[in-house]
Amino acid sequence: MHAARAEIPASAPTPPDGAALSENARAVAAGLRRTSLAPGAVSGVGFGLDAAAVALGIWGGLVVAGAAPLGAAAVAAGAGLAVAGVVAVAGGHRLRRLRRFARGAIGPIGLGAAAAWLVGAGAPGAALAAALALPARGLAAAMAAAALDFGLTERRAVLVGGGERGREAIASLAAAGADIRVCGVFDDRDDSRSPAVIRGVPKLGTVADLVAFVRAAEIDMLIVTLPLAAERRIREVLKAVEVLPVDVRLWDYADDPALPRRNDAPRSGGLVELMSRPLRAPQRVAKRALDVIGAAAALVLLSPVLVATAVAIRLDSPGPVLFRQPRHGYNHRPVEVWKFRSMQATECDPAARRVVVRDDPRVTRVGRFIRRWSIDELPQLFNVLRGDLSLVGPRPHVVGAVSSRQEAFEAIVDGYAARHKVRPGVTGWAQIHGARGEIADPQALRRRVELDLHYIENWSLWLDLRILALTPFRLAGAEGAY
Repeated sequence: MHAARAEIPASAPTPPDGAALSENARAVAAGLRRTSLAPGAVSGVGFGLDAAAVALGIWGGLVVAGAAPLGAAAVAAGAGLAVAGVVAVAGGHRLRRLRRFARGAIGPIGLGAAAAWLVGAGAPGAALAAALALPARGLAAAMAAAALDFGLTERRAVLVGGGERGREAIASLAAAGADIRVCGVFDDRDDSRSPAVIRGVPKLGTVADLVAFVRAAEIDMLIVTLPLAAERRIREVLKAVEVLPVDVRLWDYADDPALPRRNDAPRSGGLVELMSRPLRAPQRVAKRALDVIGAAAALVLLSPVLVATAVAIRLDSPGPVLFRQPRHGYNHRPVEVWKFRSMQATECDPAARRVVVRDDPRVTRVGRFIRRWSIDELPQLFNVLRGDLSLVGPRPHVVGAVSSRQEAFEAIVDGYAARHKVRPGVTGWAQIHGARGEIADPQALRRRVELDLHYIENWSLWLDLRILALTPFRLAGAEGAY
């Protein structure tokens, strides 16, 4: 099985990879391509180690006491999760407390021993739980220390506005001990008013370069340090960055009732929240876990369908089984999406310049069937495992996509790129509401974007599960896919 590789056509817009940035900005962006580690991920590992250590100790004690191994395992697992849960509620899995091995081990050891006595594991269970909690806590402390010392969990930020205010903002963040690392400054003023380097932080370009830089790098936060007198400029900046999946904070503003906001956490270095990314770190972890587990399970269950479809495509028309196409992904970056080939190999249209319509002669017999029943989308489950797509999200549109009237999507809908603030999905809220197939008029695209934004603004794990449950019934055989 091989795939036709679809190159980005010469007529398509340049991908937003920072190609227009200065050499210095491109170098900084290249060093920030990897995402920072979510503190919740390290805390979650600590939680799991505590639960596993206590559960294993209690299980051993129960077995020694004569309990059935299987029943003992269920009791021990529940006790281990309960102990880890109490430690978590008490703040024992926060990174700065997790790294303190001696103090951090007291909770799991004491609670683990108490739980062992309560469930009947006796002295052997209490001793085993305490003994296993020590190395588990040692490993968790080492991981937390590495994450903090090497800055793996720091939030990466850029300043909008340099000069003296930028200098004061960097100093206040450092004094507050905030877990924020300022990676660059963007300012329209020349070096005489806004130095090229502020407290070791380089100026990387003007405000016009900001969106391209954030799309080229992995940035968590934008900090606006412009003076309040520049209110109009602040609003222009906020309008430009509203399409980005980042937190936006204002620095040191006391009162401006026209700017809706709420105070950030104490000791945040004078930052005031204005906009936040759609998904917080724990939500991103939960959504990614659903993606990996769901995609892997679906590939196993649907493997007969995948194999049968591949065979049918090869027998029906010459050419590759799979078709790979560049599409817009998370943060507007191009990703290569996999599909089963549904057109004649010589008629494949990677740029989607000709929209597929009813009775399109380019579509093969097998292609017509698999498109109608959405079987052609199944290889995108591999994209989910790779991290290019999510199971649920806005559908990824082709790079440089146009409507059937040859109008660019960006030109039809203001703020169109805001749908890229989350990973695109194999299915989505728009799809189960019938918004799929040919886009013949601007209103059809506007409706899709409205549905996508509704999903982003109202995301929950239960909403993803609901969409996944409804997808087979809403998409199979639905109208609009030719």
